[in-house]
Amino acid sequence: MNVAFPCRAVMACGFAVLLAACSQGGAPAPDAAQQQAQAANADAVRNLDAYRQLLRIHNDEMAVTMGKEIVRRFPDSDAAKEVQRTLPAIEKRYTEASEKSRLERLWLYQVAPMAGGTQSTATIENSQPASGDRVRLVLRRHTSWGQSVFLYGSKPGFVCRGNCSIATHVDGRTVSVKAFAPSTGEPALMIRDDKAFIAMLGKAKKISMDVTLVDGEKKQTLVYEVAGFDPAKWTALGKSKPAGK
Repeated sequence: MNVAFPCRAVMACGFAVLLAACSQGGAPAPDAAQQQAQAANADAVRNLDAYRQLLRIHNDEMAVTMGKEIVRRFPDSDAAKEVQRTLPAIEKRYTEASEKSRLERLWLYQVAPMAGGTQSTATIENSQPASGDRVRLVLRRHTSWGQSVFLYGSKPGFVCRGNCSIATHVDGRTVSVKAFAPSTGEPALMIRDDKAFIAMLGKAKKISMDVTLVDGEKKQTLVYEVAGFDPAKWTALGKSKPAGK
């Protein structure tokens, strides 16, 4: 009887099993730590792709948030190294743009009918003191009354007997601003030299004004962050025409 075939078959089967075992056992399965590292790397790559896209569309706010998240979560990764090359400049640009926008939003510009004419105002409220009633610094143009600058608070108003001087600090430099209280009794202080004050304001970042309130003759320093003032938004007005013209 010929037994060569069965022997060859057994040998062939054994060789196939050996090959299968080699192919499966040549690269051991990653352990838990390796799997975690691989998943973290994949997350870093996905986040980096999102960061690059945000840079392409110039979304600085989201880019800063995403960049900081990459550096925090994957500090030793290639993604973090790439982000750190661009993030400081992006964050600086975003911070400056945000501050510029914040300062601009402090101002309110309006044009409205007023006392038989039309008035155009640029108004900002004090940022300090943070508590208490707000006092508005108002730049006004009126078709009949012309141009004026004044502080406007709440009753009973300010202490100012006749002409008074307001100690004013402009970016650290102290000047004296002449003012008077309106005879009509409004809680206001009218600035004498409106043109000089507006010229000063246009170059300033912060203006502080020391006033005294009628209520208990309390002294208060009003701080105005004026750097966002935009003269182009303060509408110029022509003079009212006499009736019948």
